[in-house]
Amino acid sequence: MAYPVLNIDLDRIEHNARIIVDLCASHGVGVSGVTKAVCGHPQVAAAMLRGGVTGIADSRLENIQRMRGAGLDAPYMLLRLPSLSRVDEVTAWAGVSLNSEAETLEALSAAALRQGRVHEVVLMVDLGDLREGIWPDRVVDLAKSLMPLAGIRLKGIGTNLACFSGTVPTRSNMRYLAELAAEIERTCAISLDWVSGLNSSGLILMAGGGLPGRINHARIGEAILLGRETTHRKPRPGTYQDAFVLQAEVVELQRKPSAFKGEHGEDAFGGHPHFENHGDILHALVNIGRQDVAVEGITPLAPATVVGASSDYVGLDVSALAGTIRLGDVLSFHLNYAALLAAMTSPYVEKRCFSGRLFDHRIMYA
Repeated sequence: MAYPVLNIDLDRIEHNARIIVDLCASHGVGVSGVTKAVCGHPQVAAAMLRGGVTGIADSRLENIQRMRGAGLDAPYMLLRLPSLSRVDEVTAWAGVSLNSEAETLEALSAAALRQGRVHEVVLMVDLGDLREGIWPDRVVDLAKSLMPLAGIRLKGIGTNLACFSGTVPTRSNMRYLAELAAEIERTCAISLDWVSGLNSSGLILMAGGGLPGRINHARIGEAILLGRETTHRKPRPGTYQDAFVLQAEVVELQRKPSAFKGEHGEDAFGGHPHFENHGDILHALVNIGRQDVAVEGITPLAPATVVGASSDYVGLDVSALAGTIRLGDVLSFHLNYAALLAAMTSPYVEKRCFSGRLFDHRIMYA
């Protein structure tokens, strides 16, 4: 087998999805599984659906097209605000989209009418994270303005927190979102299907009983894929954190100084890395680099330490493995969200899906 490889345990993803879906269901919240971190991988999406998510949400039309092209029949939501230049594709491929601009809503309505469709929309409200969303004092007027648009239907309102600026979901901002939903329903004489207040960052609030009852929809990715909430990256009880394991091959194994020699300037990425001087170490290079993964987000399973990286290599101190590690051995790594996103996006990392125990996640290296 050629490396690097990202091993994807579909059973663990399905299990995590079921744990999260059951938790949310106990609080009256439905879940759309978010697949953007895995680039819309059809087998991962299918595992989420087997675990009970009611639909799939992704930020890229290309990913939705990939999943539909693989024959995965599910409701699809576009998580990224639609571009005016792509409204015809949005209404053709996604049943629901997130929106904050009146001009885009008008364009979506026209596109849907051209296609003989009714496209559903969720109005996003910015509650302080400064990502997508209209400011709260303007959302009711925006909702009123789209009522005459025949090609679209207001499915709900939502917010996105703990992403752009790290603003956490609280009882207060969730109550505010619920109040805005109620005001839209009164003003527009409609009933909203969704008040979509949660992503993986809101699980602690919900599990602690702090979620207003009107919040009834969540968009969950990381808590299913990596088994963690996203405000403190704490593992969710009952979930696996190792559904994804990255493996790379040792292509150089040399005894070298632990600190650089010579005059010091910027590295290839404009940084100024610092190396502690521990004398000579057993230094390994593996065949992944910054072109493949967010190096700061990988953790070796072996007793090894990442000491640096270039575009093509990650360097590790493997002194603790002296006498056992050999050239050509394969080292395994756990990944955080940033590392998973990069590895899934890299065309140089093979993705290998399996069900069941293909290899022992506890091994230090394979």
